[in-house]
Amino acid sequence: MTTTPRPPEVLRAPLVVEFPFTRSLGPVQSAFLSGLRDRTVLGVRTTAGEVLVPPVEYDPVTADELRDLVEVGTTGTVTTWAWNPEPRRGQPLDTPFAWVLVKLDGADTALLHALDTTGPDAVRTGQRVRVRWAEERTGAITDIACFEPDDSTPGQDRPAPHTGEFENPVTGIVAAARLDYTYGPGKAQSRYINALAEHRTVGERCPSCHKVYVPPRGACPTCGVATTDQVEVGPAGTVTTYCIVNVKAKNLDIELPYVYAHIALDGADLALHGRIAGIPYDQVRMGLRVEPVWTEGGRYPDHYRPTGEPDADYDTYKELI
Repeated sequence: MTTTPRPPEVLRAPLVVEFPFTRSLGPVQSAFLSGLRDRTVLGVRTTAGEVLVPPVEYDPVTADELRDLVEVGTTGTVTTWAWNPEPRRGQPLDTPFAWVLVKLDGADTALLHALDTTGPDAVRTGQRVRVRWAEERTGAITDIACFEPDDSTPGQDRPAPHTGEFENPVTGIVAAARLDYTYGPGKAQSRYINALAEHRTVGERCPSCHKVYVPPRGACPTCGVATTDQVEVGPAGTVTTYCIVNVKAKNLDIELPYVYAHIALDGADLALHGRIAGIPYDQVRMGLRVEPVWTEGGRYPDHYRPTGEPDADYDTYKELI
């Protein structure tokens, strides 16, 4: 009796890319966010006399600096919309809602936000809506909790000039950039990751140019042909270039400063990324010979440390920088 071999396991894993960063605000954005905190919506008047909401610091047509702030209404008209049946983490509402562009009364441009309504049949272009303010406001776009339907008529009043001055103005914000997705490495990288679990580093060779790629991508980016010939490389390698990290990363418990480097493993034609440890950060250098260090149960090297060998000659790795 013959048996059919099982195909190799193709890995998948949830992945989160997150980078919260602190942003300082200029006078226009500071006034806009301070206004939202105080239930006031500000726009800015352009050189041609149009009112932009949200306001910007430079005229998008002439590039002139803009400082002529005006107050617009908290009611407006939907210019276009799209239904969101499955809200995701961090979105304005946790129940189905419509994304809408709303031209507030007195503005010449539309503001993107959420409309809380009963369903897609209850949304239309031209619909009148009003701001629903958040109960707790801190000086952010989320101070507008959402928009809600309104039965008012479009206002005819011109936007009123505003000094942009507020008590305790907002001067900076923390912007949280985050992307959640499921990563599927494919067959080539699955083989690479499974080999790492056995403390081996396996790349793939291009049958045309004969370069060995680590990590493999399943195809040669130069020749555009499949790479099916697996090649074990390393374990030692050479630091081709590096950077010293002085900024603390969220959920990464590594003492600062530390070094992150490009490492060309012996036998590979592409440098991979790795952390360098076991040596003072200010002694890491191009050409340093390093080897992987594995932690118990780890699926990949925790870091690379010096091997004690003499530094590699520059000509041996200059094409891999």
